[in-house]
Parts: sequence; structure tokens; C-alpha cells
Amino acid sequence: MAKRLVALLRGVNNVGATKRIAMADLRALVEGLGFRDVRTLLNSGNVVFTMPGDMRGDVGTRIEKAIVSRLGIDPLVTILTKSEVEAVVRGNPFADVADNPSRLLVMVLRNPADKGRLNPLFKQRWSPEALALGKRVAYLWCPNGVGKSKLWDAVDRALERSGTARNIATMTKLLALVKTSPG
Repeated sequence: MAKRLVALLRGVNNVGATKRIAMADLRALVEGLGFRDVRTLLNSGNVVFTMPGDMRGDVGTRIEKAIVSRLGIDPLVTILTKSEVEAVVRGNPFADVADNPSRLLVMVLRNPADKGRLNPLFKQRWSPEALALGKRVAYLWCPNGVGKSKLWDAVDRALERSGTARNIATMTKLLALVKTSPG
């Protein structure tokens, strides 16, 4: 059975980043790997696609290797299922306090076991910032902005830059896209 998936690329097309990928090139690359119904969202490495039911293997690694060989850059690719994206958006613990969706980050863990690396951060005081954990994500409320966030820096360091973050507005758009796209 075909599955809807989301690929999140870390570190592409950021301000000042040297890792630049045109979304049209990324769509073509993912389609060339045999995935269907490929759509991108924004210009920050968000790809929604359908994986045919007969396809096997590590999708993230397959996409990473293709990007390295065809585009010459090496981003970290994290894959989420449609149900995981749904759980992230519906499980938002800061929905009642986060009044600016661009300042509520969702750090998606490539390996769910990495959540344990964040436990020491709960012993520190971050106010007015806040941290909460979901099944495969960390939610970071950064009311003064991500650029000024000590919490963001601490989480990224604790995870050894193995996760990738999107704000809740982007995750909500990805959910709408993964639900309305064919598949």
C-alpha cells in the first residue's frame, strides 16, 4: 500500500547558507527516485510525496545520497509519516500560550531515542521560554524570537544538530498538504 510521507531537509536555503537547492530541482530529484505526487512547501526543504507500496529501504538515506551525488550538497533528511505529522500538530502543548506561530518551534528528532538527551534541560529555568516533549519531537516556545533563544541553542547542541526544526505554522501547512495531496 502506498504511503504519504514528508521529508524535512536540515540546513538548506537558510539565510546565508551555502547549501542552496531550488525546489523544482528537489521535486525532480525525488520524482526521479520513483516517488509520486511530489510537492514542496516553502523554500526550506519540505517535501511531501507518496512512496509506492512495493518500494523498500530507508527513504531518508536514499534521498540524502541522491542529493549528495546529483546536487553536491549533504543535508540531513528526516522522514515523517502522515500520522506523525498529524500527531505533531494535534499534540502541540503550547497551543493556548503560543500567540505567534513563527516562534513556536517543533524540533523533529531523526531518532526518537534522542529525546533522552534533552532531559537535563528540564532541570534548568528557561522562562519566558518553554520546552515540552512529544513522541518524536521537542516543542520550543521562544516568545522573544528564535534568533535570541538560549533554549533553541541548548536543544540543538544537546541533539548534536541531528534534528531539524520547523515552526508550528509550517507543520500545520505540511499537515494540510499531506492530507489533501493524492495518496
